[in-house]
Amino acid sequence: MIEFEEYKSRLLARESDLRGLESALDLGAARDEIDRLEAETGRDDFWTDLENSQKVLQRLKQLRDKCAGYDRLKNSWEDVSTLCEMALEAGDESLLPEVREGFAAFDRDLDAARLATLLSGLYDKSNAIVSFHAGAGGTEAQDWAEMLFRMYNRWGERHGFNVSTLDYLDGDEAGLKSAVILIEGENAFGYLKGEMGVHRLVRISPFDASGRRHTSFAAVEVMPEVPDDVTVDIREEDLRVDTYRSGGAGGQHVNKTESAIRITHIPTGIVVACQNERSQMQNRAVAMRMLRSKLVEIKEREHLERIEDIKGDQKAIEWGSQIRSYVFMPYTLAKDHRTGCESGNIQAVMDGEIDPFINAYLKALATGEWAKN
Repeated sequence: MIEFEEYKSRLLARESDLRGLESALDLGAARDEIDRLEAETGRDDFWTDLENSQKVLQRLKQLRDKCAGYDRLKNSWEDVSTLCEMALEAGDESLLPEVREGFAAFDRDLDAARLATLLSGLYDKSNAIVSFHAGAGGTEAQDWAEMLFRMYNRWGERHGFNVSTLDYLDGDEAGLKSAVILIEGENAFGYLKGEMGVHRLVRISPFDASGRRHTSFAAVEVMPEVPDDVTVDIREEDLRVDTYRSGGAGGQHVNKTESAIRITHIPTGIVVACQNERSQMQNRAVAMRMLRSKLVEIKEREHLERIEDIKGDQKAIEWGSQIRSYVFMPYTLAKDHRTGCESGNIQAVMDGEIDPFINAYLKALATGEWAKN
């Protein structure tokens, strides 16, 4: 029965963390806001302003989800604690696997919830716009970019986020040259902001008849979808707008007309594109949202006073600038060079299991502790 006593002690230790989480989430204020918003939805004129009513309902859902998530954690702690007490009183060792499994699930969920409280940045709660760009190396690099595209799609689906493709440019023979996806869900940008950078692949190339080992690079760019109430001064004369025909994996509604839009912000050289919507007008609206988001994100990241000070991002997609390496041969390993976090299950990582890397980055960001290697 020693193991039950150990679990009882661990549960008591985690109870203080659970209380700390309740304080960090400020659930009292959240419940007060829920009451206020519920009263607002009951007003006769609530649906008069449709845009505002949708924002209220979205905020209400976020607050309810926050409270419900904590309640589930608290109930989980109570269930495992009760089970542990019952096992000790009855001397029933057959309950050990259930206690072990229940504690592991509670422990994992509590850590994830505590991690979410670290997301206090200005746009951490926003949706994420994720872009992929193949580095030099032709087909090999383009195939690697598509593998990353799939990995982040899978990650979003695992978390119950809505993932949609905004733009997709096919590779010459395989893979993709560039693509953009929108991941919609609370804290999407906060979780993914550390994924921005160059990702390196080492493997035996399926495109090399000699079976040689290749190193490829692709860049991932992450920016928040900026709310409409954030004002950005973009002058029409600073834009160059090009139209083209939708195509590739992102062009579900391929048209014979040139409905896809590419917008270049001339002062900064920033380029955005969208081909996913049915009409040119819709694609332009989405592309403009992307441009606004990118300008604001760079301004915040570079601590600039004005949008006009932005010079654009010009990072080389090459050796020495990578944030993470994925090795398929001669061994299997995914390793983050900033935190030292690594995983030997490369297939699981490519299937979207990247939370250990995300969590390690956020913890290191919060504590200022970074790997020396």
